[in-house]
Amino acid sequence: MNGKRIIFTDLDGTLLDHQSYSYAPASELLSELQSRGIPVIPASSKTRAEILALREELQNDHPFIVENGAAVFVPTGYFPSQPPGTTEDDFFWIKSFSEPVAHWRGLLHSLAPQYGNCYTSFQQADVDGVMALTGLNRQQASLAQQRDYTEPLSWHGSDEQRLALIEELRAHGAVPQQGGRFLSIGGPCDKGTALIWLQEQYQRFAEDAIVHSLAAGDAPNDSAMLAASNIALVVRSPSHNPPQIHRSGFTLTTDQYGPMGWVEGVKRWLELDLDSLPQND
Repeated sequence: MNGKRIIFTDLDGTLLDHQSYSYAPASELLSELQSRGIPVIPASSKTRAEILALREELQNDHPFIVENGAAVFVPTGYFPSQPPGTTEDDFFWIKSFSEPVAHWRGLLHSLAPQYGNCYTSFQQADVDGVMALTGLNRQQASLAQQRDYTEPLSWHGSDEQRLALIEELRAHGAVPQQGGRFLSIGGPCDKGTALIWLQEQYQRFAEDAIVHSLAAGDAPNDSAMLAASNIALVVRSPSHNPPQIHRSGFTLTTDQYGPMGWVEGVKRWLELDLDSLPQND
């Protein structure tokens, strides 16, 4: 088959266990993918700081997508030339799709008289508060607070208040996204838009090879990514129903949860003759 495989993966509840945040069941397969030259691209609600720490642990030197698609970080020199529309810092070419987090925090502040008692934001919580909300250790919680583009809310109001806040935020240009734990407030972007842009960069430099993408996710904020990829991998969750996706291409759904489901699904994908499957429109 004349093609290049790439994997876009959600982290919490998909590659990482929903409760323990462990990727241990996937360690062996991750090593195999690395040896086969198949990029594993994190696409998460997590921050740049969080994903950098995980990439170092995994010895992963590929691009990554942060804060629900708010930006793509490509290591400088990863492609033969800098992708158009990116900025550059010391280490990365950066494609941003969202206003900075200060913009959305200002919007939330303006709506606080009506809704401020319905949620706890990461900005409001100290490190101990984020630890309590997430189950992360102190170092991980500190990294989670280093936000560039989005503000997560832990919701404790009514469903009616939540829907009303979402409507208000949308009227002001925000695109709230529901993850496995938090309602994330950010700009008009999603993991699907980021996936499409990054896959286009891979294809630009793939010569005659066709780039085949797999997207793996478990939550509603993964829906756009699952819909945009060539093949979708829906990883079952013990805590919520699978995300709803609308696509015409091939979809895999796991029997197992979290990283064990991730391994199950990725192995099935590796066995597929991708050229023989219906293409996603």
